[in-house]
Amino acid sequence: MNKKTFVELGLSPDLLKAIDKLGFELASPIQSETIPVIRTGRDIVGQSQTGSGKTAAFAIPAIEIVDPTKKAVQVLILCPTRELAIQVAEEVHKLALFTRGIHALPIYGGQSYDRQISGLRQGAQIVIGTPGRVMDHMRRGTLRLDAVKMVVLDEADEMLDMGFREDIEFVLQGVPTTRQTIFFSATMPRAIQDLIGKYGKDPQIIRIEQQTMTVPTVDQSYYEVDRRVKVELLTRLIDLHDIKLGIVFCNTKRMVDDLVDHLNARGYSADRLHGDMSQAMRDRVMGKFRKSGLEFLVATDVAARGIDVDDVEVVFNYDLPYDGEDYVHRIGRTGRAGRSGRAISFVAGREVFQIQHIERFTRTKIRRERIPTVAEVESKKTEAFVDKLRGMLKSGEFKKHDHLIERLMEEGFSSTDIASALLSQLFAGDSRPADPTPARPAREARASLSPAPTSVAAVAPKSFSPPSPPAAPTPVRPVRENREEAPFRERREPRDFKRADARPFSPARPASPRPGIDRGATTPVRPPASRPVFSTGPAVRPEMQRLIMNLGSEAGVAPKDVVGAILGETGLPPQVVGAIQIEADHLFVEVAAEHSEQIMRKLE
Repeated sequence: MNKKTFVELGLSPDLLKAIDKLGFELASPIQSETIPVIRTGRDIVGQSQTGSGKTAAFAIPAIEIVDPTKKAVQVLILCPTRELAIQVAEEVHKLALFTRGIHALPIYGGQSYDRQISGLRQGAQIVIGTPGRVMDHMRRGTLRLDAVKMVVLDEADEMLDMGFREDIEFVLQGVPTTRQTIFFSATMPRAIQDLIGKYGKDPQIIRIEQQTMTVPTVDQSYYEVDRRVKVELLTRLIDLHDIKLGIVFCNTKRMVDDLVDHLNARGYSADRLHGDMSQAMRDRVMGKFRKSGLEFLVATDVAARGIDVDDVEVVFNYDLPYDGEDYVHRIGRTGRAGRSGRAISFVAGREVFQIQHIERFTRTKIRRERIPTVAEVESKKTEAFVDKLRGMLKSGEFKKHDHLIERLMEEGFSSTDIASALLSQLFAGDSRPADPTPARPAREARASLSPAPTSVAAVAPKSFSPPSPPAAPTPVRPVRENREEAPFRERREPRDFKRADARPFSPARPASPRPGIDRGATTPVRPPASRPVFSTGPAVRPEMQRLIMNLGSEAGVAPKDVVGAILGETGLPPQVVGAIQIEADHLFVEVAAEHSEQIMRKLE
């Protein structure tokens, strides 16, 4: 199926600007087919697998249909779970970034009614909620749906499987009959067909089907990993397998730019390839990659279709593609010309269902792997170093330094102590064993495994800040192993922050005895945990709340990283962030007091 550009879909300039900022180049098949039909006002039934881009398929026309001057609910989106409701709300916030006057509100069980009622009273035009909580608000009279123009049922089959049939019907009976109804579902069981027949008005059925495709003989595996620590896992796997030449695929131009910056900052030689680059720039990057002048090429699907390099060792799906056909095109970049190849995919949350679809599409089992530990990576690198050292000793192809060794032995040092001291000196400048015969000097500057979430920049999606130039390689600092493993452990500790007392903040006050929280001590306390820890203090303005975070300039944090983290994780407007003060190992940021709890919870 041919994909279209978002310009071809005839979207408004504000939406096109937001989409470009998010880094998307082409609409997915479900977006290309459904958006033009939804914009005509007709009911539709969209059927495609999870992860195919359905959210934007209904969110984009929903934003366009809203009248920003009217403070009433005009679009209602029903989701089966609160996690999906939050995810959809965040997507709507990002797409409506440049569309003034539009307010989207998620409502779901487990959250305070007062907060949701306050958001409704402020005039939310787009409500994204679970059926049960939406029905509760309707019964309380806090949610009025008489101005609704569009109702969207996202993952309709899953909502029916969870027993929401009566709730859904209650909601649909409470909205105007003139509304437009959009059904999205991965499957089409009898219950869904009955619901469509009862509440749909001659809907157009759009089904995205693809023929089964086979893939080359490539070793395929995937890792389940949180989005925030993908960079950490990527660098571990590169070091574990000692990869010299690979391609990393991302879904957006922004992610390509951010990942290249991360890799270059850690000492890897990487460059980008995406649709915003001129043909001359693409040719230059590809020429360098073909001549092994680069270790890693980070690319989007649009720019990478013409890549033809025979000795690519591995393809990383840093972001899973939207459909199985793109997956086949991606992994076909390795294992060429009779060589063996490897394809590794990173899966976050619900994307595990997308893996199952890809397996059916390719008729291939994709193996799930366990995330390697720091000890395993270091052991593998040490073994590789010993093997190279053993080879050099057997070949005899090295310069003799017998006179220096004899001189030290005459001073009473044993040969084993001399060898151990030399190895220790060799490892001191780099946390990984140095390669005696490096193919590319760029890898010698590598910072082996500094944990991704120790800076806000690594946690925050950069969709709200302009791309920055590639960072220079940073010097390697020793990192304790417990800080390396922390990002990959499941943690259920209580939130480690507390509202400060009402006394003015003063640097002269003694530090709090609680670890990880600085109440204004001259020397800030370093927390034992690897994730950011928050505390709060009074701000200069009464409507603002000061947050104190255990990250600072030593971790490479800049003001734009703090802003990007807060806006990217919460979907709030830029106005909620005030003054930012960054010290060596901690920082202060003022945020709107009414959103402080939400921000701390999101960045926890």
